[in-house]
Amino acid sequence: MSRVRVAAIQYYLRKVSSYQEFVDQVSGLVETAAGYRAQLVVFPEYFTLQLLTLKDVKRPVPAQVRDLARDAPRIVETFGQLAREHGLYIVAGTTPVMAADDETLTNESYFFSPSGRYAVQGKMHMTRWEAEEWNVTPHEHLKVFDTAFGKVAILICYDVEFPELAREAARRGAYIIVAPSCTDDRNGFLRVRYCAHARCVENQLYVIHTGTVGSLPQVPAISLNYGQASILTPCDYPFARDGILHEGIPNQESMVIGDLDLELVEHSRAHGSVLPLRDSLRSREVAERCEIVELLT
Repeated sequence: MSRVRVAAIQYYLRKVSSYQEFVDQVSGLVETAAGYRAQLVVFPEYFTLQLLTLKDVKRPVPAQVRDLARDAPRIVETFGQLAREHGLYIVAGTTPVMAADDETLTNESYFFSPSGRYAVQGKMHMTRWEAEEWNVTPHEHLKVFDTAFGKVAILICYDVEFPELAREAARRGAYIIVAPSCTDDRNGFLRVRYCAHARCVENQLYVIHTGTVGSLPQVPAISLNYGQASILTPCDYPFARDGILHEGIPNQESMVIGDLDLELVEHSRAHGSVLPLRDSLRSREVAERCEIVELLT
């Protein structure tokens, strides 16, 4: 499959009074994406924290999040059913998950195939508030998922700020990186956005960036959100002007849809104006010979 249509969800966090209201919101978005013949739908990081509006918000946030994490099987069931019903791939953003020991908390992205089968990529780098306030445990493994339209990697928010991960995914054949994010201010959003675009240039691939928008003042964990979904490309002649295939209007509920031409990635890696993925082998060798040169006076 040389082309794939993707839908990046700019997800609006609104108060819900029942789990079914959450299901109605995500189902409507998936149904809309399917109506536009999208083959891959991507939700943002931590969008399931919307369900904290069903909890006792007076409790400490880490306790609330752990309660939500124990509800992960129901969320997985919901998205598996949606993937089967509409016959498409879904990256269900991320949700907190409790390990079998009922103590270890992780941040997981579930990737569903059209059959409802799924695989999981865990977040590998924790932001300070995840590590220091929520005590979220990082994962240790990067995965590359083989799909009907080629290989895909998932780098969750902060993970996309580490170029080594995207470079390894590209070397393993990934043409698409999915970057679900959740950022509370413009500074955080731009860190993810700029790094996501850098990964496109460095590795000659597409990045699908999603984010949460809206405000839930009653839930401190996601009281503020700054987001803008986008489909980013390398910066070379065959691709979009400015390396932006499509992007949403910041902080508005929306869906960004675009067609990825995967043959362009293959052509770019072989015949592009520059060949950064190929030439990265030399940069690694040169970096290993780094020297400290004193010019103190």
